[in-house]
Amino acid sequence: MTEIVERAGRREWVGLVVLTIPALLASMDLSVLFMAAPWLSAELEPSGTQLLWIMDIYGFLMAGLLITMGSLGDRIGRRRLLLAGAVAFGAASLLAAYATSPETLIAARALLGIGGATLAPSTLSLIRGMFHDPNQRRAAIGVWTAAFTGGVAVGPIIGGLLLEHFWWGSVFLINLPVMVLLLIVGPLLLPESRNPDHGGIDVLSAALSLAAVLPVIYGIKEIAADAAVTAPAVATIAAGLLLGVLFVRRQLTLDDPMIDVRLFRTPAFSAAVGTNAAVTFATAGMGAIAVQYVQLVLDIRPFTAALWMLPTVGGTIAGIAVANLVVRRISQGIVVGAGAAVAALGFVLVATTVEVDSHVGVVIACYTVLVAGVGMAASLVIDLIVGSAPPERSGSAAATSETAGELGAATGIAVLGSVAVAVYGDELRGGLPDGVTGPAADAATGSLGAAAAVAEQLPAGAAEPLMAAARLAFTQGFTTTAAVGAVVVGVTALLAVVLLRRVRPGAPAVVEPAG
Repeated sequence: MTEIVERAGRREWVGLVVLTIPALLASMDLSVLFMAAPWLSAELEPSGTQLLWIMDIYGFLMAGLLITMGSLGDRIGRRRLLLAGAVAFGAASLLAAYATSPETLIAARALLGIGGATLAPSTLSLIRGMFHDPNQRRAAIGVWTAAFTGGVAVGPIIGGLLLEHFWWGSVFLINLPVMVLLLIVGPLLLPESRNPDHGGIDVLSAALSLAAVLPVIYGIKEIAADAAVTAPAVATIAAGLLLGVLFVRRQLTLDDPMIDVRLFRTPAFSAAVGTNAAVTFATAGMGAIAVQYVQLVLDIRPFTAALWMLPTVGGTIAGIAVANLVVRRISQGIVVGAGAAVAALGFVLVATTVEVDSHVGVVIACYTVLVAGVGMAASLVIDLIVGSAPPERSGSAAATSETAGELGAATGIAVLGSVAVAVYGDELRGGLPDGVTGPAADAATGSLGAAAAVAEQLPAGAAEPLMAAARLAFTQGFTTTAAVGAVVVGVTALLAVVLLRRVRPGAPAVVEPAG
């Protein structure tokens, strides 16, 4: 007998809109300060270290607390946690907007990170409970994916628009009306869901999950910042990995673990999580370099560069829509693999087409192909991860998906950024103009920004040859990184097809593991 699955109605789809907007804001706050940094630096006068903490503490705490908050939502109620997170996120936004010192802004951004860690897994796990029909659930998760991934690209655009008319704190105040709206309509439209069989949160597990993720993220960012693999950074990452092992071992001994790590014994679940991390690894690392290329090599103003990135948001949405249409007839593994293959093609186009004097439209066209493939793959692997877990563990499954993405992004920025810097340095050393030697040469080969600073100290006849060589070297680093990304995503496409090929349209990815 065919099981009749209840289909979502108007209330659920309106509820999806309510859930999508806070997910967009949680993602957007990772990048909204990119444009505001010069203004807040002028007013608050933070030190270099303080400015880094202002930028990074939000992502650090959000990544470190995703697992804990996802599991907490399973226990106390996902809607309850979402509404509590809305209060925290709104209050922290108000504190950040009117911060009068770097220390206050760092504390506010830390509170925002805690709030963001409650919003992201709660919204995704509530979608899992609201949409029972597999096709509807995939479409809903596709909308959520477009919002969550697009938020990073939209952040600088919104920030730039606000800074045209208001002070830097306005980039935080836009969060307040959305949180108020969520608090008003959330109880009316969103069903409460929780697992009544869950006990309380295991405090040691929560501490271990935070202590495992934070050192890994911090160490990776240190490598990215220094463009070199240093002993302290490696030791920090190793410490985090060791704590991660302890966290996993503890979950295996608990009757009510925060994450059912036995799910990873199923190849399809592991493949979905791995695909999510690998695709995010390549695209996040590539995206950070692409933005620098558009601004520093093509010499396009930051706000204009952000507007040029809008077609990539459209490409992501198009990829998600195509995937949700064809997956009704074709295995999810095939569609995920096809999406990764399209993304790999985009990487290849960047590697083979982009030159130092390319028109920005050419770069964006290649990049739009890349993100369209990412959109095809990303929404389906997130659906596989969330849909494969038992409903009572949807919060921890959502947190697993997002944590994999966060770790993949941080690793990609560090590793691919290091590749780009290494290629840039090697290329520029072979093309330095006469007269640029000693400390000036060492500084110029460190980064394109440093080369520009050196050029300002040189006579006009030497400055332009140096900048021409530096732009060419940076472009070589950019295209080399794209080639590496093509290999990573291409291999991921093959593995996705092999490991996920048995997942049929409308079928769950895995079954609940016994015991």
